Amino acid sequence: MRDVVERMLAQAVARAIEAGDVSFAEPPTIEVERPRDPSHGDWATNVALKSAKAAGRPPRDLATLIAARIAEHPDIASVEVAGPGFINVRLAPAVFQREVERVRRERERYGAQPPRGERVQVEFVSANPVGPMHVGHGRWAALGDSIARLLEHAGYDVEREFYVNDAGVQMDIFAASVSARYMELCGREVQFPEDGYRGAYITDIAREIFEDEGEAWADRPAAEREAHFKERAYTQVLEHLKRVLHAFGVDFDVWFSERALHAPAPDGGPSEIERAIGRLREAGHVYEHEGAVWFRSTSFGDDKDRVLVKADGSYTYFAADVAYHWDKFGVRGFDRVIDLWGADHHGYVKRMEAACSALGFPGQLEVIIGQMVNLFRNGEVVRMSKRTGEMVTFEELLDEVGADAARYFFLRRSTDQSLDFDIGLAKQQTNENPVFYVQYAHARICSILRKAAGEEGASDVDALAARLVPADVDLALLSEDAELALLRKIAEFPEVAAGAAEQRAPHRITRYAEDLATAFHQFYTVCRVVDPEAPALSAARLALCDATRLAIAAALGLLGVSAPVRM
Repeated sequence: MRDVVERMLAQAVARAIEAGDVSFAEPPTIEVERPRDPSHGDWATNVALKSAKAAGRPPRDLATLIAARIAEHPDIASVEVAGPGFINVRLAPAVFQREVERVRRERERYGAQPPRGERVQVEFVSANPVGPMHVGHGRWAALGDSIARLLEHAGYDVEREFYVNDAGVQMDIFAASVSARYMELCGREVQFPEDGYRGAYITDIAREIFEDEGEAWADRPAAEREAHFKERAYTQVLEHLKRVLHAFGVDFDVWFSERALHAPAPDGGPSEIERAIGRLREAGHVYEHEGAVWFRSTSFGDDKDRVLVKADGSYTYFAADVAYHWDKFGVRGFDRVIDLWGADHHGYVKRMEAACSALGFPGQLEVIIGQMVNLFRNGEVVRMSKRTGEMVTFEELLDEVGADAARYFFLRRSTDQSLDFDIGLAKQQTNENPVFYVQYAHARICSILRKAAGEEGASDVDALAARLVPADVDLALLSEDAELALLRKIAEFPEVAAGAAEQRAPHRITRYAEDLATAFHQFYTVCRVVDPEAPALSAARLALCDATRLAIAAALGLLGVSAPVRM
């Protein structure tokens, strides 16, 4: 809708220029925005204020001239000049009435943009495969998947990726921890690793190995036993992560193993890490100091240079990340990479941006920092699991509140804000619960359509709607204030979805969905949908209900939340 109004204004200015009413060296750039006060119209522009000097006309005179031209357009209901030269535009009801036809035609693709030919990778969650996901991982899973959905809706070719940190010291500690618990189950006395993982899940993994393989590993050398347990336990945890994420509605296109970066090339050549460092070296961005190999990241705005290879010859985590991002851009050819990281990685952003610039991809890495989640139950802070006495895991939260409520609550706040998640509220089936409120609006419309068709038991609501609304439905009958308010809210969806994609802001969709549900409930309160005495009006209102249903479903779809037909 924004683009349509901007084109109307551009055409109005062009007609004024053709008529000799005004002249510009270059046609002005026109931008519109929604007035803070809806009584001022649907859209407003300050183009006259911005371009008055170039036109050699007082701003208000220029605004009056442009307003007179745009008022000629049949889709304009009224235009007024306000203040020193603002132009307020109110669209004709027919503009919004046409949106009913559009949303019923485009359905879940309502407002979707054509393919852009740009490949985007979204990498998110990427939890270490050494234990269960915490609640923060759940938030990042919801954010990453919803951002991917928004980008797909906006015309991007999107790939979802989970980076598996399956190399390095943490995996060794994990294996030693499982091995120690296994030995205890075998009745052996062992020294538990001082920095080992002590969660109950470690014992669960060890017990499963013990039940499958008995004491076969008890007398084997510790290094051999730990190497075996590392692979088995790692596989178990990874499968667990996949299972929980799938239950949450998040499936990744690629699970990328960090080990692949350390391994020699298939032809026996250098590893990905060695090749990435070699590229930086060839470009003059690497130097040696005190036996270590350094990346000159200060040349790209970082506050200090970063070590790639330690003096003992081992690679830093940063070196692996450099290689990983070279693989994303240089090998797989993504045009843009979006990484979603936890708040504790904030200080890591600048060095990765520097590395990507040095590799030849400046400005193509985007890092989103996801903030923490605070759990509450009916206003009381929740810190520990009732089952284990340890932290509440993401899986436990998911089991208690369900995937829909979890996703919706995770997405209601901006990514850069910490989130207070009230478990009690998420479980309520009342209008106080925002996800219930929105889903209930969708289910209520489905009920209206079933009653209108006299088929209370029907499950195919789409077929009912198609049968109830004739092809020649007269949408011009939708002229009541509540009807027009609902029509306007539906028509906002393409703009909201596009803005949410551009700003990586799924919370804008939750806000829209709640506003749309409110507009529908207000309409339903004052407008009788099915009136046997007014069949034409009934058909138009059923079409409006159906369009609302589809718009709600489209919004929920971008959040990864279901749109139930019954509640």
